[in-house]
Amino acid sequence: MHLGIQTPQYSCEVADLVAVWQAADRLGFRSAWLMDHLIPVMVPDTEPMLEAWTTLAALAAGTTHIRVGALVTANTFRPPAILARSAATIDGLSGGRLEVGLGAGWNGPEHVANGLEFPGVKDRLDMLDEACRVLRALWTEPVANFAGAHYTLVDAYCEPKPVQSPLPILIGGRGEKRTLRIVAEHADRWNGSGSLEMLQHSVGKLREHCEAVGRDPATIQLTVRNDFRITPDRATADAVLEKLAGFWKTTVDDARARTWIGPVDDLVESLQAFRAAGFHEAILALDAPYDDATIDLLERVATEIMPKLREHP
Repeated sequence: MHLGIQTPQYSCEVADLVAVWQAADRLGFRSAWLMDHLIPVMVPDTEPMLEAWTTLAALAAGTTHIRVGALVTANTFRPPAILARSAATIDGLSGGRLEVGLGAGWNGPEHVANGLEFPGVKDRLDMLDEACRVLRALWTEPVANFAGAHYTLVDAYCEPKPVQSPLPILIGGRGEKRTLRIVAEHADRWNGSGSLEMLQHSVGKLREHCEAVGRDPATIQLTVRNDFRITPDRATADAVLEKLAGFWKTTVDDARARTWIGPVDDLVESLQAFRAAGFHEAILALDAPYDDATIDLLERVATEIMPKLREHP
């Protein structure tokens, strides 16, 4: 199983992110991701927040091997025709290392604060489905036309095309009726967050949708993203989870389901369980500040955890 990182870009400078992403590049991580929000949802709204796709261009230019993306892009923030061109540009800039993470969008207050429409759930999911079709059309067709309920293309050109063919789409979300159906129809990769039990249930639903649309579920790579902390012992991990639960306004059990936390041996065991369940990649979500301690953490993961995930079960 491969490992990636996510570095939510609040309370930091681009140079901080470049240093961490270059370290991940050097240490053999498969991918590195930003988040796509207009407010830093994990800390107070007043904290500085870098825009995802402009920052992503800088990080793509500053790395060599690692695959790059935003986990996940809110479809409601940008018309898909604009996103298609941004993605094609960054894929070319990176030499074919972009993955287009995409989701329906969920945070109503940040839409309202920034003068963006925030449709109901059904409309947002309809928009996500149409957006996938618009993206594929612009990336693959010489002249793209599309007539949907939400988006329209009339003799649209997207040149240059992406380096990758196809340019991978990763869709995030666990909605059983619509989101996973859209994954089955359009995505190359799927991402979920939570415990193995929760995500195995989602995978079962995804397979049902694949059967319904006539797709081999093996053609969709499974990925998981959770918050990540190494602690010296389990007691320290329990204390951190108590604090996280208070900050997130949830239960300790819920915080535990969303977090890989504990001593190295416990983390290896948790990640190996995801590997055994067929997950292709685990994305370790980190926290600002991004500094020498973050790079030290990545080096520990690369030397103490990564080799054990490459061993045969």
